[in-house]
Amino acid sequence: MKHSLSTSTMPSVTCLFAVMLLTLTGLPFITGSQACADEKTAETAGENRTVSYYRNVRPILQRRCSGCHFAGKREGKLSVVSVSDLQAGGENGQAIVAGKPDESLLVGYISGDKPEMPLNAEPLKAEEVLTIRKWIEEGAADDTPASVGTQISAEHPPVYTTPPVVTSMDYSPDGKWLAVSGYHEVLLHAIDQDLPPRRFIGRSARIESISFSPDGSVLAVAGGSPSLFGELQLWNVAEGKLLHSVTVSHDTLFGVAFNAAGTLVSFGGADNSLRVAEVSSGKLVIRMDAHSDWVHGSTFSLANDHLVSVSRDRSMKLTIVANGQFVDNITSITPGALKGGLVDVQRHPSREEVLAAGADGEPRLYRIFRVQARVIGDDFNLIRSYSKLPGRICDLDFSASGNLFVCGSSTAVGGAARIFHTEDASKSIELTGITSPAFAVSFRSDEKQVAVSGFDGIVRLFNAETGAPEKQFPAAPLVNVPAVAVSGQ
Repeated sequence: MKHSLSTSTMPSVTCLFAVMLLTLTGLPFITGSQACADEKTAETAGENRTVSYYRNVRPILQRRCSGCHFAGKREGKLSVVSVSDLQAGGENGQAIVAGKPDESLLVGYISGDKPEMPLNAEPLKAEEVLTIRKWIEEGAADDTPASVGTQISAEHPPVYTTPPVVTSMDYSPDGKWLAVSGYHEVLLHAIDQDLPPRRFIGRSARIESISFSPDGSVLAVAGGSPSLFGELQLWNVAEGKLLHSVTVSHDTLFGVAFNAAGTLVSFGGADNSLRVAEVSSGKLVIRMDAHSDWVHGSTFSLANDHLVSVSRDRSMKLTIVANGQFVDNITSITPGALKGGLVDVQRHPSREEVLAAGADGEPRLYRIFRVQARVIGDDFNLIRSYSKLPGRICDLDFSASGNLFVCGSSTAVGGAARIFHTEDASKSIELTGITSPAFAVSFRSDEKQVAVSGFDGIVRLFNAETGAPEKQFPAAPLVNVPAVAVSGQ
């Protein structure tokens, strides 16, 4: 006969472990029933704990709701980025009524078998809905720290006392604009005119990657707030209007790139995934999860039927666009063939070849498609390697013809940038006067100019033929005595 203990009378494993530990360590002994009573008291205290808006509710709203409901968009005339915004409500009335969750529109929209919000997305988890209900029931108190300060928006733009660290740049296809990353924004600088920059301000505190669509009409921005949410922004360049804000995962996004038609945009993330979204709708249509670390860069093949992605996992992978199926590793899978993670990948403008670079500081040119069977240990797709830059390469960009490319690197305390001849690895041009880490580079469409920037927040323009500096300016406008200070560091 099998013996069993009733779960109603058996001490929990946690309680038994506590008794054993106290006995072995010689600490004052308490009985199992006492330990269990203490555990039960702790559980009850947890159930009665007050829900914090800032620690518990705000992260849920940021990740799941603020893409459509923040100062830059306000779908339904509602913003959810602060308690005061929730209290102000939208076109349908107050979003929250303190102490009355059942009368709060916010709870109604996110609850039920088929909740109305988030629109075209997965419903909130039951525990997330319960957290929001409990916070409202407890009075919807605002415990946002005073140090958080003013929310950044178009009405309250960042004010810089020092230039922001620049993580990404891109020239417009016509060469008239240079898009530069800032804090919560992308700044469009008119290269040949003395005009203040246009400012595209969004909710992502950190901007990681910027790309113009092939016709220059749309600007794609990948970024987010680390450990909170990742965000893809799609902007109408002519109007400075945010078309779509797509919230993805719980961390930052990287490596944004358009297909040739400008209908799809790819990007990677700190959740190890490669994704593709429709530009017209912002809808996510593809996800590939074959990488084992952060996906830092992506690009479409020349025929636009495949995607190439690079990662901190030291691999470059090939994916079918139509269904998101992983095909092959383009790079060698031999341990030690690559000395570190890959940071960026750019496709040649007229050939099925890609440049990749990263932690080992050595740019490499690869063919995208394998033309012979894989042999373990080979690196058959490698066409050419180029001379190393000091430190790790942070960014690279082809010229419009593909005859040249530019790389920027960082040594943590310094940096460098160099222009290479694609077909002749022995030919290169060193860009002079760079003393801080170079995180971002871009080649102008006329192939006469390259832009370099990075840690010091100074945008430097160089003559692409000689490497001589032509012009420099801060990435963002500076003030001496700011009303709202943002260091940018």
